[in-house]
Amino acid sequence: MAGLGAAHLNSSKLNLGVLRDFYRREFLECIDKCSGTKAIVWDDGLTGPFGLIAEASMLKEHEVEKMFKLESAGLPPSNVQNIIFVTRPRLGLMSTIAQCLLSEEMKGGYVRKEFYLIFVPRKSLLCEKKLKELGVYGSLASIEEFNLGLIPFDSDLLSMEMDNSYRECYLENDYSSMFFAAQSLMTLQALYGTIHYIHGKGDCAKQVVDMMRRMKMEIGNAEPQITPQIDNLLILDRNVDLITPLLSQLTYEGLIDEVFNIKNTNVKLPPEKFRSEEEKKNNKNELSSEPKKLILNSSDELFAELRDKNFNAVGAIVSRKAKTITAEFDERHAAKTVGEMKQFVSKLPHLQAVRASLGIHTSIAELVKEVTDSDDFLDSLRCQQEFTHGIETDKYNPYIETCIAKTEPLTKVLRLICLQSLCNDGLRQKVLEQYKREIIQTYGFEHLVTLSNLEKAGFLRIAGHKTYSIIRKSVRLIVEDVNEQMPNDIAYVYSGYAPLSVRLAQYLARPGWRSIEELLGLLPGPKVEEVQQIPMGLRKRRNSVTSSQSSMGEQKLTLVFFLGGVTQAEVAALRFLGQQDDGSGHHEYVIASTRIVTGDSLISELWTDKDHYGRDGGPLY
Repeated sequence: MAGLGAAHLNSSKLNLGVLRDFYRREFLECIDKCSGTKAIVWDDGLTGPFGLIAEASMLKEHEVEKMFKLESAGLPPSNVQNIIFVTRPRLGLMSTIAQCLLSEEMKGGYVRKEFYLIFVPRKSLLCEKKLKELGVYGSLASIEEFNLGLIPFDSDLLSMEMDNSYRECYLENDYSSMFFAAQSLMTLQALYGTIHYIHGKGDCAKQVVDMMRRMKMEIGNAEPQITPQIDNLLILDRNVDLITPLLSQLTYEGLIDEVFNIKNTNVKLPPEKFRSEEEKKNNKNELSSEPKKLILNSSDELFAELRDKNFNAVGAIVSRKAKTITAEFDERHAAKTVGEMKQFVSKLPHLQAVRASLGIHTSIAELVKEVTDSDDFLDSLRCQQEFTHGIETDKYNPYIETCIAKTEPLTKVLRLICLQSLCNDGLRQKVLEQYKREIIQTYGFEHLVTLSNLEKAGFLRIAGHKTYSIIRKSVRLIVEDVNEQMPNDIAYVYSGYAPLSVRLAQYLARPGWRSIEELLGLLPGPKVEEVQQIPMGLRKRRNSVTSSQSSMGEQKLTLVFFLGGVTQAEVAALRFLGQQDDGSGHHEYVIASTRIVTGDSLISELWTDKDHYGRDGGPLY
């Protein structure tokens, strides 16, 4: 079971396959408590995250015969002995579970069924109370909880996939997700050793570190007896840098996420570009309209090479790869001896896999290019770059006015208005009122609440003390003439804008945050610093390991944890930092977050009624 289908998780300095196997074992122990045949009924929001830790084939080995989606219509017929509901603790889902239980009890049948409920990541007293009110609590043989925390997405990327953590913390003052973040970090330390140095910035970062301290005391300060593998932990609140996620990401993976929405490393794409010429000829009338589903992770070596590149550099790489593959296939004509032919045949499966991958990524790049070449995209990008450069940020913007007049997606309009507000350190009262009036008249009165939410959450405000221009200059957020093909600065991920969040990680690594004390004071929330003691024996072993590497330069591993979401472009920028070496060694990075976000998904969290998103909101372009 260990490492099955997860070789890409083991390829960095920190083997995240260990974490995946830990969650697998825990979940299997949870479902094995009920003996006999089983059907699992999944809350739809959990199928993606669980798909990354437990494959269907593995569940079958543990007597899981059927899997269903939780729906109010009830469950399809099945002769299993146990039905296990796996759900998030949401009150709305309790009514659906109650309907399923009542309909199953009415059916009867030859096999007497036992019902179980597993809450992810934690039990909820309110949900249990709701089940009692609905009269089904007594029908459940047991109620368990499964603490699924940080899910390994790739060898250096972890996500909790908590969709509403920013809204809960900054709008509803509900810090439950911060408790789960602290709990996840304690699990990481149990598996990979104590993290010696902790740094953080923001109110939520302070909450997480305080909770970790309390959790440590509750377990009697028992240190994991494991040689520490992570040197530093940096925890950043999303609201320390709200500008970055509002910008259009310009890396290959970032653009795929912006345009097509990657979910749990899966993406659904229009099928037309993925049909072969033969399929188009032979099945003209029977072509499927089902979207093309793809998994995007570093197990695909071409995607691993392309994912973090600026999109303007992708075409040249794909073209070069295509020529190389063609040349390698042509080698078969030069093979004269049996040995040479045998050697070519042994390479054939790999060459065919690379050629198939090349076809897929050529098609994806074409789909993305259709968007990036459009006037809508280029005009939006121009507007964003004017704001980040501080050009005419204090006036009512004619491009935003045009977008509203053309009733373009409200998420696009709100992203731009919020970006203008943040780059101008707030908008003049007159400008803000004009934007509000236009939005309410065009998109509906219900968005008064949306605008109010954006103000409460820090995206919109009345102009105040000027700090953005100071921050922009002091840590060089704007980099002119950035090289997109062969970058030498993290600003390549936004074609000239360096994410503040990643600049903070860069300064922490070298020369340290003491060099930017004044800047940190301008950012929201407290600065956090904590030193955790490492048992002496483990520390010595750690030192002996690092001293043996001294000839290659010192390597340090930093875990950067984003509370409230991280973009794929920020992930790319941190990976880029990890590849740099100034001669005195380098820092490698593992990135964790409460979720992977785009500007659209972050704005949609603060929607009046989140069910509107997708109907009124639509995509950015």
